[in-house]
This record gives sequence, C-alpha cells and structure tokens, in this order.
Amino acid sequence: MKAISLFSCGGIGDLGLHHAGFDVLVANELLEERAEVFKFNYPNTQMIAGDIWQKQQNILTQTKQALNGKPLDLVFATPPCQGMSKNGRGKLLNAIRQGLKPEIDERNLLIMPTLAIFLASGAHTLVLENVPEMENTYIPNPSQDGEMIGIIDFIKQSLGSEFSNSIRVVEFADYGVPQCRQRLISIFTKHEKLKRYLQQTGSLFPDNTHSKNGKQLLPWKTVRNAIAHLPALDASKTETAKHKFIPYHSVPLLDEEKYFWVSNTPKEKGAFDNQCINPLCYFDKNPTHGSSVDEKGVNRYNTETPLFCAKCGDLLPRPWVKENGQYRLMKGYTSAYKRMSWDSPASTLTRNLSYACSDNKVHPEQNRVLSLYEAMILHTITDYEFYWQRADGKRVSDKLIRELIGESIPPAGLEKIFCHLAQILQDIDLPVKPRLGQQELDFA
Repeated sequence: MKAISLFSCGGIGDLGLHHAGFDVLVANELLEERAEVFKFNYPNTQMIAGDIWQKQQNILTQTKQALNGKPLDLVFATPPCQGMSKNGRGKLLNAIRQGLKPEIDERNLLIMPTLAIFLASGAHTLVLENVPEMENTYIPNPSQDGEMIGIIDFIKQSLGSEFSNSIRVVEFADYGVPQCRQRLISIFTKHEKLKRYLQQTGSLFPDNTHSKNGKQLLPWKTVRNAIAHLPALDASKTETAKHKFIPYHSVPLLDEEKYFWVSNTPKEKGAFDNQCINPLCYFDKNPTHGSSVDEKGVNRYNTETPLFCAKCGDLLPRPWVKENGQYRLMKGYTSAYKRMSWDSPASTLTRNLSYACSDNKVHPEQNRVLSLYEAMILHTITDYEFYWQRADGKRVSDKLIRELIGESIPPAGLEKIFCHLAQILQDIDLPVKPRLGQQELDFA
C-alpha cells in the first residue's frame, strides 16, 4: 500500500506507518535538520524539505512520479499543535493581549494545504494526528467570508459527503505504550471496505490491548516494566552521570541547589512538598504545595506555600529563588521537580524531558532526570531500527533528539492503528465488534 507523510519531523511516527506495511513514497518537513534525520532513516522516501504552503505542487508532482500510474492509498499528516494545545493557546492569548500576535495562529491554518494535497493526490484515506484540543480549535472559513468554523467541521465540509470518519481521543497507554499520551486521531475515508467496516462496527480503531486496572485486558505497561533494569546514574558529578557503554544513557548534571532539592524528595513525591531535614526537628506536617482554579477558570499554583519549617524555622529543601540574600519559593506547579512513579506509565514526554522542572520527569528513586535512552524506551523508539544520524553527516544534538521525541507519537501505538486499517483493506478476517454506543458516534 502506498502513502505519503506530511509534517514528518524526523520520522519517528512514520515507523508505525512503515511497519504496518505502507510504502511511504514522499514526505514533507519544514525544518532541514529534522528532514536530514528522516532522510537517513528512510533513504527510499523522497523527502521534500520546506514550507508546505510553498511545496504543495512539488509534493504532488513527486508523488505522481513515484506512483508510476498506481493509486495512492493514504495520507498521514501531523500538523504542529502549539496553536492548539493548552499551553500553546495560553501563550497565544497572552501574546494577543500584548499586541504581539494576530488572533489566529497561522499554524492552525496548515490544515488547508493538507486537505488540498490530500484531495489532489487521489488517496482514499486521510489520517490526522493532533492534540485533543484540536476539536475545540476554530479557524476562519474561506468559503464563508472568514466566519469562524471548528477545524473538524471544516475538514468534513471540505471533504464532502463521500467521506466517512472515525475520530477518537486515543490514550496510547491503552495500546501498550509505557507512557500516558493522549492524542486526537481522525480518520477520514472514502474506501468502501473501510466505510463498510465502520458502518458495521462504529469505529475504525483497533480494540484496546491494555487498561489502567487490567480488567479483561493486560495492565498498563509501567516505568518499572520499561526502564528498571538499566544501570543507575547520579546527576551530582560527571563520572556518575553517564554510562560508559550504553549510548544516550546519560543525564545533565544538577547544580548544587537542584541536587539538594531532588535528593531530599521521597518516592512519588515532588520537591515542593519536601519536609524539614533538620535532625533536631524532622517536622513533617508543613503545608504542602497545590493549585486552585481562579474566578476566570485558570489553574494557578499556590503562592502561600511555606519555604521555612513551621516548627524550627529552618529552610526547607523546596525549590527556591534567592534575591538580595532573601529566599522565596520558586514559582511552579506540584508536578515540577516531581518523581515519576515506578508503577504507572510515564507522563507525556515533552521536548523539556531533560529538565527537572518539567512535569513528573525526575527519576522514580535516583537523583536525576530521565536519560535520553530511557526516553527512547518509554516512547517505544527502541522497538524499531532507528538511527540518530543525519543524511548530511552532521551530528544530531541532544536538543534535537528531545524535540523529535517530544513532538512525535509513540510509533508502537500508531503501528496498531495502521495495522488495523491495513487488515481491513487487505480483507484479513477481523472479529466484527458490536456497533459502538452513541457516545462515540455523536462525535464521529
């Protein structure tokens, strides 16, 4: 089966597409350094680097040449989510208030060239991946003098009644990924086999293989399952922060203050809740950190969390800022400087995964953050043959690796989705599930 990939980044998500049996003929990625990683790992795919608005015709021309008269089956597109995600939208609103940005984030308009390429390519199926907030994102509707329209409604309107759709917020831990990562997967198709299966079952998604409680399914894969076997590291000094023989199993050093906070943080706790370590006191009832929703519905961290022990007055090992010889509590949520849990999937890996202040990214018991190698395991990249190299021979920096992981989807989860579609298209017998309830059908 033939496919093309848009917004391909370094090709991590494409591992799932490739291993499900799709031949990715052409790919597009805006940033050259990411495209170079893709080209090294997929030398038989024509990578077109550059702005998709400007490269539309080139993508279509190269696709037609690669097809050599054969039909295209699928377009896989993962437009950037920064204009849609909770954090991205918050930053955008602040910028608008300051007069620094237009009200509409241009990244949200990338669905337009995506649909133009898809319709012109003749492919029968479009698979889109984005954050769950995509369903609540609005853009100007060019066919109605710029009147605002939801992106999902715009897609349906643009494709027309010939296409059916199956849309779901997927928790990738439910597909055996040792990481909690929710994404909106939207499948639009005009292929009769897929439409018939959708009509019979109400969904084009495979059944979950795992669940949080493990009832009737396998239990979620945990951090312990994934990385507990790896050699220990410690971020206090260079000699202990890097393993000699395991590539990328290394961590950045923590400065003296950060190491002090982290080293006094118990299992499954955050440094903002650390208690007194004075051996003459050890008072453990100091108020802990938290957050609350204000009158505007915005979640804000508490500003009254104490930094000094209520019993002995000693400085607590909580994240602080020192100004003019005075200490104050660092601004931050309870998830900052917090240890991961051994017995749960990892929280979503972001491009800040190597920072202790990132959400739940301190090792479950060692005094450090995740190593890049551990992140690769938790993201299921190590399940595949993938090389951290560039086609132009330049070095792949740790920063680029973090970005590629943080902005991609765990390929093992995507592979299950694409395998399911491939099985339907190839007439492989699948158990016919009872039609889903109205809850999913209303959204679909």
